[in-house]
Amino acid sequence: MKVKALFLIPVIVCIGLLYANAENKSVESIEKNQSNGNTVGTRFSVPAGFERTNENQNSFGHFLRNLPLKKAGTLVKYHDGDSKPDDAYVAVVDLPIGTKDLHQCADAVMRLRADYWFAQKQYDKIHFNFTNGFRVDYSKWREGYRIAVKGNKTSWVKKTKPDSSAKAYWDYLEQIFQFAGTASLEKELKPVASVSDIEIGDVFIKGGFPGHAVIVVDMAINKQGKKMFMLAQSYMPAQELQILKNTNNSKISPWYSEDFGEMLVTPEWTFKKSHLKRF
Repeated sequence: MKVKALFLIPVIVCIGLLYANAENKSVESIEKNQSNGNTVGTRFSVPAGFERTNENQNSFGHFLRNLPLKKAGTLVKYHDGDSKPDDAYVAVVDLPIGTKDLHQCADAVMRLRADYWFAQKQYDKIHFNFTNGFRVDYSKWREGYRIAVKGNKTSWVKKTKPDSSAKAYWDYLEQIFQFAGTASLEKELKPVASVSDIEIGDVFIKGGFPGHAVIVVDMAINKQGKKMFMLAQSYMPAQELQILKNTNNSKISPWYSEDFGEMLVTPEWTFKKSHLKRF
């Protein structure tokens, strides 16, 4: 992952059992249905015997399930406009990422969480920590305060008039992207005791140097209570959010089973069960 520095602190940011039978859809048949919907929840069919979980209309889970998707077959774009081959993903989330090399893995996760609270107009809930531990609240930024650096100290300084514009909000996010990452985000999230408790909005994250993060954006469950989930990520260099393939089990792709064993294998990273965290 790309190295980001804050006050001499190097940061590398980002971001089982198969319930299959003869009727289970192959990855080809699932992906064939992509043209039928323009959101995560309407683009992909669920595996046989499963139904999507119920999500409250105001929940983070509902927000993620309804993320807009670009037309089926669209390639992921990097921040510089180049395209990424579709070896790792089946769909592209239709959200702008800017032109700087900032919107990487953990950045994308934080951006989704912030976008959710922004859509709910709960601006005081938008806050993240820099790698040095300094908490950056959007509500403060919205009031016209900006970050000042003196040596290794960080502080707020009133710089401009209150600004609630979309540009000011994106400027705030890019400040977060620059000085926060997997190492800081991992500390902000709470461990999930068991993978069987997984929910939409949970994050598999390995903080460090390097590190990576992917976020659960959809979920289905069967009558026995077993769950399947779908993952999204950004990566490096900065790139659009993408819905990941399950390259380890093409019969249920892009879904992943909760019974993945000790290690969750995704196209560009492998996580331990203990890496599952929650906001």
